[in-house]
Amino acid sequence: MAKAWEATLRKTQAVAKKRAHSIFGSMSIAHVNDDFDDDNSASHQHEDRSHHANENEASQVEKFLPNGDYYTGHWFENCPHGHGKYLWIDGCMYLGEWFRGQAIGKGRFSWPSGATYDGEFKSGYMDGKGTYTGPQGEMYKGFWVMNMKHGQGVVSYDNGDVYDGEWRHGLQEGRGKYLWSNGNYYTGEWKNGLISGVGTMVWTNGNRYEGNWEDGIPRGDGIFRWPDGSYYEGSWSTDPKEQIGTYHASGSTDDKVNWDAEAVFGEILRSVQICPGEKITVFPSQKKLAAWRSSNAADPRIRPGRMSVDSRMHLLDTEGSFSSDGSTRNSTGGRDVELEGLNLEQLNPRMSPGRPLRIPRVGKKPGEIITKGHKNYELMLNLQLGIRHAVGRQAANTSLELKSSAFDPKEKFWTKFPPEGSKYTPPHNSNEFKWKDYCPLVFRALRKLFKVDAADYMLSICGNEALRELSSPGKSGSFFYLSSDDRYMIKTMKKQEVKVLLRMLSAYYNHVRAFENTLVTKFFGLHCVKLTGPIQKKVRFIIMGNLFCTEHTIHRRFDLKGSSLGRTTDKPEEEMDASVILKDLDLNFIFRLQKSWFQEFCRQVDRDCEFLENERIMDYSMLVGIHFREASKAGDLIPSGAHTPIGGDEHENDGAPRLSRADMDQLLIDPAWWASIRLGTNMPARVDRALRRTDGESQIMEPTGEFYDVVMFFGIIDILQDYDISKKLEHAYKSMQYDPTIISAVDPKLYSKRFRDFIFKIFAEDV
Repeated sequence: MAKAWEATLRKTQAVAKKRAHSIFGSMSIAHVNDDFDDDNSASHQHEDRSHHANENEASQVEKFLPNGDYYTGHWFENCPHGHGKYLWIDGCMYLGEWFRGQAIGKGRFSWPSGATYDGEFKSGYMDGKGTYTGPQGEMYKGFWVMNMKHGQGVVSYDNGDVYDGEWRHGLQEGRGKYLWSNGNYYTGEWKNGLISGVGTMVWTNGNRYEGNWEDGIPRGDGIFRWPDGSYYEGSWSTDPKEQIGTYHASGSTDDKVNWDAEAVFGEILRSVQICPGEKITVFPSQKKLAAWRSSNAADPRIRPGRMSVDSRMHLLDTEGSFSSDGSTRNSTGGRDVELEGLNLEQLNPRMSPGRPLRIPRVGKKPGEIITKGHKNYELMLNLQLGIRHAVGRQAANTSLELKSSAFDPKEKFWTKFPPEGSKYTPPHNSNEFKWKDYCPLVFRALRKLFKVDAADYMLSICGNEALRELSSPGKSGSFFYLSSDDRYMIKTMKKQEVKVLLRMLSAYYNHVRAFENTLVTKFFGLHCVKLTGPIQKKVRFIIMGNLFCTEHTIHRRFDLKGSSLGRTTDKPEEEMDASVILKDLDLNFIFRLQKSWFQEFCRQVDRDCEFLENERIMDYSMLVGIHFREASKAGDLIPSGAHTPIGGDEHENDGAPRLSRADMDQLLIDPAWWASIRLGTNMPARVDRALRRTDGESQIMEPTGEFYDVVMFFGIIDILQDYDISKKLEHAYKSMQYDPTIISAVDPKLYSKRFRDFIFKIFAEDV
């Protein structure tokens, strides 16, 4: 069996040698197959000298690898380091700069199809400034982030069209100009690869359209002009009934008396077809590097592993497990094979500073299902009946342009729900109750703004599945309920909180409309249920988005304010699972975002804090959730660039779904996944493990350089606490006992500054 396997390897090497000579020319070869020949100790010693002649300097090597790949270039500590070429057996090739086995710096990647990328790389990804030339002649020249066009860039399509403008996650977004091969051009705003926003379309015949666009078509106010000076001004839509406007004739003889608005609309639609562009199916970061061994006694049972260009190792079908010194041991405990090119501190988290990090225990789905017999069962039925009534009733087409009267706190409507039903309400099995809608037009517009479909909204909250009540109320005394699909959270409110929201509703609406990347909580509805009978109890509640609605397991949760008094979790570590919310003094990470995301994050935090400060809001916090992408079967987290050790206790599995590196590679070529990424939602990032030390009265976070790949979720929550008399009294009382700068209850201006200072210390750019 062993001899047959070695023979197969030699055949593969012969093919690789022939291919390499045809591509790179004849050179002096140090054969990798010598590593697998027990009888050729002289050749093995020659190879060993090639690897280890000088451990402090990179040496020039040429290697034919067991799987048929080929490498020539600088070599240091058992991996490419410096300048070199790597040729994969499928014909892909990278030529450029390497750093400890990763493509980092300037380089050129070529595909068998003839496509090429020349530019900057970061951790194996096309990242920075670079030029991609496709096999059909399409060319993009501009900026990249993690294999995606992102930033300023120019594309020359193979059909002759040209786009020059801004990109985001591989799609046109921002301002840009699109020039068609026939000479027509559009200049203006884009979103998700389509013309959206305000822009101007100009035809070669002199016609032009100036106005609003949505998803690639004119929608809203706009003006269509003809070369003779005549123009049509009005509202544009795919529905002819909504096309309302006025035609203005020119001073000269008008030959368009009977012009057809629908025909003009059709002309615009035919003219704005955007070339889809070429798709890259395999990215450089997905290409694996072969792993090789330099042991005298190779074990034929062990096949070579593979490591990606961003230094990920994948071991295949190995028997045994890793020992603490980084070797692989077989079932008898003998040390047969050593894996070179692996950093032991990455391999074993226990060798890093501090205690090893482990995947937190994942409990069952949070909350208690509200079934018949639950004390709040009738309240849940009333809530669901009221939402069906409020959201489901017919309404005119909702406009985002609202009159000031829509925000009036007196704009509220009571509806009675008798058990037998009425002209406007259905019969039900609950007791009679009254339902109140606050500012219904505003919240209907907010749902439209946040792209919430009315049918999906009702199905999530009012479907056959019951709501779940979270185990205990927060400090405020409010109760929380989750929809069955986790998309929406329902919170009971105090009367004062309702007053605060209604007071700031107009400013909130304008803020979230102006900044689609806002991090503040998304509100979808404000309601009240008044129970009849002897209690006459009123229950007010707000419906908002659940920040952690995701298929990824949230392994760590942090509620961060920037204050230190009482900001720690009192649960013993052994009792903590993934659902425990940690606080400021429990934080042991620095969150690192990719450059463009970090810049947008800083801008948005400033905008949101300025808005909250102007509304006299304080005591809000940044809620952060992180999903760790890699862990061993034993539950130890794997630092970035390391790999999952094989073997281990097969029964010691945390049972939680995790996003593996292979899964992440697939997601990187999935446009739907990129489309789901927003600031604070589903964001790929890294966390830097930090050690906390005390310097006088201040806490200092010191990064250790131990990084972990994560998916992040974050947002600003609890934004309905104003600096009222109770908070002023709390501030005065606690200031007599503690340093006024470390308590939560402070003036909104000071709170905003302290919050921002803290957030900008624990979030940083990933460099």
